[in-house]
Formats: sequence, C-alpha cells, structure tokens
Amino acid sequence: MTRFLRYTILLLAIFFSTDMALAQVSDQIRGLHKVKRKETIFGIARQYDILIEELIEANPEMRQPEYELKKGDVIRIPYKKGTGPVETSPQTVQTPVVSPATATPTPVDDVRERAIRVGVMLPLHNINGDGRRMVEYYRGILMACDSLKKIGISVDLHAWNTPEDGNISTVLSDQAAAKCDIIFGPLYSKQMEALSNFVTAHDIRLVIPFSISAPQLLTNRNIFQIWQSPTNINDATITHFLERFKDYHPVFIDCNDTTSKKGNFTFGLRRQLESRQIGYNVTNLKSSEDAFSKAFSQTKPNIVILNTARSPELGVAFAKINGLKFSLPNISITMFGYTEWLMYTRTHLENFYKYNTYIPSVFYYNPLSSQTTRLEQKYRWNFHSDMQNALPRFALTGFDHAYFFLRGLHKYGKSFNGAAGMFGYSPVQTPLVFERMGNGGLQNHSLLFVHYMPEHRVESIKF
Repeated sequence: MTRFLRYTILLLAIFFSTDMALAQVSDQIRGLHKVKRKETIFGIARQYDILIEELIEANPEMRQPEYELKKGDVIRIPYKKGTGPVETSPQTVQTPVVSPATATPTPVDDVRERAIRVGVMLPLHNINGDGRRMVEYYRGILMACDSLKKIGISVDLHAWNTPEDGNISTVLSDQAAAKCDIIFGPLYSKQMEALSNFVTAHDIRLVIPFSISAPQLLTNRNIFQIWQSPTNINDATITHFLERFKDYHPVFIDCNDTTSKKGNFTFGLRRQLESRQIGYNVTNLKSSEDAFSKAFSQTKPNIVILNTARSPELGVAFAKINGLKFSLPNISITMFGYTEWLMYTRTHLENFYKYNTYIPSVFYYNPLSSQTTRLEQKYRWNFHSDMQNALPRFALTGFDHAYFFLRGLHKYGKSFNGAAGMFGYSPVQTPLVFERMGNGGLQNHSLLFVHYMPEHRVESIKF
C-alpha cells in the first residue's frame, strides 16, 4: 500500500495529530502545544511552519544538554519571524481594475519562482536493513529542506514507501507524483523502467542515489545517476594517481591475500606505468628485510601500493615499513590506499599521518568537521537517535544530495545539469560532479583523495 507523506511528517506510517490550547501569553507567543507520543522538535517546528531555532528560542529549556521532549509536555509556539499580531488603523483599500487589454499574462510555470516539488520513492520502512538505511537517508533530505528554508528556498515534499515487492505503478498513479519537479529513487533495478518512462512523460528530474542497474541512463536525459561503477572509479583513480605522483617511485607490495579483489586496480595501474615507461618495483610481505628494502628508492620519494584492502595485511605492511624507516631514516615513503582504509582509523591513524597517506574515495566522513558535528547534533534532536555507524553516513548522504539538487533547481531551473562550478557548495560528506552520457542522462564523476598529512591534518582533494 502506498504511503503519502507531506513535508511536515517525519515518522513514517504515523500521522501526527495535535491538541493545542491557544493562549495569548505574549506578543511573541501564539499558543501552546501539548506533546504527543513520538513527536519530535523537528516535527513540531514543521507543523507550525517555523524554524527549529525559533521554537528553541521560545523554549529556552530545550538548550539544556539533558533536555528530552516527553509526552505531555506543554511547549510554547512562537509566531514565525516577520509575522504576528499587528495593530492597524482602519483604512480604505482601493482595488485597481485591470482591463483585459492590459492584463498581465499568466506566467510560465518556473521552479525558480515557487516551492520546489520533491518526491522520494524509496523503501521507507523498518522491516529490514534497506528500509532502515533509506529512512535515515530520507531524514537527511528533510534536514536539507530545513536548511534550505533558511536561505529562502521553499520545498513541497512528498514521500512514498516503495519496498522491493511493491508495485511502483500504484505509486506513480498518485496525481501528486506527476507534479514533482524532482524524484529521489528508486533503490531497486526492477522499478527503473516504469519510473524512467514516468519522468520522461512528465519532464521530471530523477536522481538515482545508490548502486542499481539503470541502462536507461544512456537514453533518458532526465536521469542523474550518483553511483559510479568500480571500473569507472578505478580508471579515474589511476588517471589522477599518474598525474599527482608522476615524480614518485611506485612500489607494489604483494600481501598474499588470495581473497583480494584489488587486482583490477593494481594490474591497470602497472599497465599504465609501463605504457609511460615509468619504472616500478614489486616486493612481498614475506620478503627478507634486505630484499624488501631493495624495492625502494633512496633518491626519489616512494609511493607504496598494496594489492589488498584488508586491515591485518595493512598492519603487517606498516610493521615492515617501520622497520625499513628505522634502518634508512632518510628514505621518503608515501602510502596510497583504498576506500576501505577509512574504516581503520582507530587502528592505523598514526601510521596514516606518519606516511603521508592518500586514500581514494567518493566520500569522506569527517567526524571532526563543524558541519558534521552540527548535523549529527540536529539529527539527535530531531529523531532521538544517532545515525547508523556506517560509511558513508546515510543521513549525511541524503543531506548532501538534496542540498545540491534543490539549490541547483532553485538557481538554474530545469536546465541544471550538475556540472562543476555551477554554484559554490562545500559538501558535508559527498561531493557531486556530473557529466552528460552522450545523448542520455548525467553520470556522477566526482572523486576524492583523502590525504592524511604528517602534521596531523586531513585534507580532501576533490577532482
């Protein structure tokens, strides 16, 4: 069964009803609200069309670290800034008469001049991991809409639960779906054909957030696909590796991991080095100290590439390299890793810094960033839970996606194509840069090198 959610609804499958005891307690307070079960600060602010900050300002106790919204609490609802009771003197208002000859023509519908109509078509439920992850992603979209409102961008948001066994055609029959300017979804490949035809018929932009098969990308100009295939990521990583480390001496370390799937990258990189007549050496974790050291240059900086992304082998590699540095303290070594290494900071962070490590990725979750900290705090306030401990964080992904596309539509209308430099936006976690696929849709081509620097700083190098 299709669920229809308005922007003011935060928890799925639950429609909030509210008893409000109106009381004119001050010029700034328009009434009182009695909290119902499962209501949140975010949801109450949305219900009354006010900012969270305005609600907290009217209820200073919410600023206390230990504050928790509870059923039965009575909170003050302020007037939205710029509105409220205003005394006016009686006056006569004369309505001008416009003759048919001089009447202003009906303007063409332009998304830049009104609220952006957004649709979310994802499995929004609590049945399995897919649903829970997509609920968090959806919550990130909601937080982006709240942030956009602060800079004057209005959003009319609709969401439909589209589980794997659901009938997408039923969702698309909802008349609200046809009015959307942009839709985020689907999660399942089998829903793509119907949705692709639908957005073409109604000139709607379709954002595919995650890894599904979408051959329609090659023919449908309305599609944005964010997910990149491993082949595309490998090719882009090799290209940027060759440019950034062209003056380095590459050293490949065989880690004896028979389960590794990194051979496509290391093989491709070695072929490109050979085609450019760039020398490199290959060594092994089981090699003797003397044989291991001979693979490294003492006159050029070395860039080390392992053929596995696993943490145990990485630990052994660092131990070997630490021994080499003890014997040859002046040798220059930089590590080049894999996205999986971002999960190993608890174990290997100091070595990442020590060896000037570069990690290619399509995202970077930085827990020390003020942007990240602020959004994680708001997530706790709004939804009374923490984000799932996953990389990338799904709520931050949803925030970045929504903020990027909705700002783009607001500024450029439906001509927005997500190309680099269309507007300045520093993503919290997930950068986006799109390129047109022939006569078809737009494919994301963003890539990062997350750089752990010896002075204990981390930078994100965006391509």
